[in-house]
Amino acid sequence: MPVDTAVAAVLGYARGRRPLWFRSFDQPQGHWVALPAFGWTRFDTLTTGPNGDDDVLLGEGLHGRLDRPGWSDVRRALTDVAPLAAAAEERAGGLPFWELPDDQLSVLGEPGTVGAAFREIDRASGDHPGHVRAVLHHQRPALVPHLTRSTRRALLPHSHEGDLGVEAVVHRELRANAETFAQLEDRVATLLGDARPARLRLHDILLWLATTLRLTHAVALGTATPEWERHLGTRPAVTSR
Repeated sequence: MPVDTAVAAVLGYARGRRPLWFRSFDQPQGHWVALPAFGWTRFDTLTTGPNGDDDVLLGEGLHGRLDRPGWSDVRRALTDVAPLAAAAEERAGGLPFWELPDDQLSVLGEPGTVGAAFREIDRASGDHPGHVRAVLHHQRPALVPHLTRSTRRALLPHSHEGDLGVEAVVHRELRANAETFAQLEDRVATLLGDARPARLRLHDILLWLATTLRLTHAVALGTATPEWERHLGTRPAVTSR
């Protein structure tokens, strides 16, 4: 994916709006309002806490509202996986996900690997694993990948023999495109200012947009923003000869 396309897609994800016909007590006939089209303001710009109610809200920001039993399930799962996430962090030894040695995400490196901790997290995530992964990623944005059903399905065909999970595919893609994602991190943080997503989150956003057929719409929304004009204005000029 060209860098400009990736920048436009992330801008659209962050700044894009969608129309909603809304009826209220003071305007019962209804009127149009503009809401955020994606989850940026419900997730990326918010702070995280120690596995409390606010963290469950973060999961809802990306994966939808929970009923009362669902809320209890996620709270319980977050308590159960907290030591596993801490173990993954300890095993990483301060390295971000994309700098981990390959054997940390391979069955050949077991036991005691980061990938093994991710597998145990998935097993202990209850009935709402997407909500749990969203919270864990928000707490450790440079280490824990955020995965959904659609992105897992997209990554699965690219798995290699010996991979502990689809996290290994994300690891290879980030390693192979390290310079591009480093540029994207800096560009997005400079243009938006309200959040600085690490490359794990940027990869997640782009993959989710592509796998859910929202990429074209996000790019169109992004190229209509003031931030896009700023991006174009800061690119190196191309001179004709």
